[in-house]
Amino acid sequence: MSETTPRPRRTLSPRARWAVPGVVVAAVAAAVGVPALASADGAGLPDVTAEQLLTRVASAEPIPVQGTVVYTARLGLPELPISEMTGADPLNLLGGSSTLRVWSDGADRSRVSLLGATSEYSVVRDGAQAWTYSSTDDAVTHLALDPADQARYDALAEQARSGALVPEGADLPTPEQAAAQVLARAEQDSDVTVDRPTTVAGRDAYQLVVSPTDDATLVSRVVVAVDAATSAPLRVQVWAVQDGDAPSLEVGFTDVAFTAPDDSVLAFSAPAGATTEEVVVPLPDVDEAALAERSGVPALPEGVTVAGSGWSTVVSLADVDVAGLVGGDPASLGTVPGSERVLGSEAAQDLIGEFVPSDEDGRPARPELDGTALYEQLTTEVPEGRLLSSTLLSVLVTDDGRVLVGAVPADTLRAAA
Repeated sequence: MSETTPRPRRTLSPRARWAVPGVVVAAVAAAVGVPALASADGAGLPDVTAEQLLTRVASAEPIPVQGTVVYTARLGLPELPISEMTGADPLNLLGGSSTLRVWSDGADRSRVSLLGATSEYSVVRDGAQAWTYSSTDDAVTHLALDPADQARYDALAEQARSGALVPEGADLPTPEQAAAQVLARAEQDSDVTVDRPTTVAGRDAYQLVVSPTDDATLVSRVVVAVDAATSAPLRVQVWAVQDGDAPSLEVGFTDVAFTAPDDSVLAFSAPAGATTEEVVVPLPDVDEAALAERSGVPALPEGVTVAGSGWSTVVSLADVDVAGLVGGDPASLGTVPGSERVLGSEAAQDLIGEFVPSDEDGRPARPELDGTALYEQLTTEVPEGRLLSSTLLSVLVTDDGRVLVGAVPADTLRAAA
């Protein structure tokens, strides 16, 4: 039987640590979507055009799946100032390879576990509920809606089965999520072709290649390996212009079965002795009438501007606490433009408070990770401010409080500043 405590105090929660790679990985995904070349030829697959393959993937029904996923990042970032990187800590997603186990019923129940040498970080989702578990802390967090929001969620879910609530921390990288980013913009400022068939996780697969026509971007090409039998994405890789020897980002199955997982795998049970934190998540207000009538591109949040288009788009944000975000401070999420629509309520502020580092007396505590040191290690000083450069993404934090982000060379951001 697990011990349940209403507000356990700890120094830095697994959820707070997850904010660190989330900043970089989510930014890369938003900027480029995500590619795959392989050496083996498929066995006698019929020819298919790029348009036919795109149509197959878009029209494929969700199906159950279970398997092992390897995620590899070669972003060219400086070595992180962390002495211990062997555990199942999402910080590992910033560089090197990580192994995940994935289970899904093809609907609204799933489990993703990030595996370390001797530890595990898991996210289990069942509709609007989610559980996270860190074996390092032996701590469970259960996120759920209150009854009124649950009823509203159920109504929204009928209109959009993609889900009105995806609890933060559930976005561990999977081939399906990465492919969705690519395919959503596959025909925007891109050449889309089909490369020779390949084999991924023992399954025959087609390769859809998305190559930007914009020569101002850092992205060379994106390749999605698509299962020939189910049209499910099996692997995605992103290749950078400056490095043609290996993909800068890669996420793909090493073994996979399109069969329903046992119910015992998808039903979360807190490990014996683990502390459990119950958190009520506020469901953001949604104007359903406005949502139904909305057409075209939605208005940008205050403080956000966009320059350029396609793969070389540069997004500028005002007054964002970048150092706090990199350091895993959940309170800094409130500085992101547009966040007030999600984080502005009193309930949301209470939720953030659950994950702000604190000592046994409730005072803010020094986090396990020195956010300032990490920020300075990842960035370099330039006349305009501080610059983060990777093989796929550039981020410039100016001295006047602006943040410029794009899948473009650093000099492009400096010129735009």
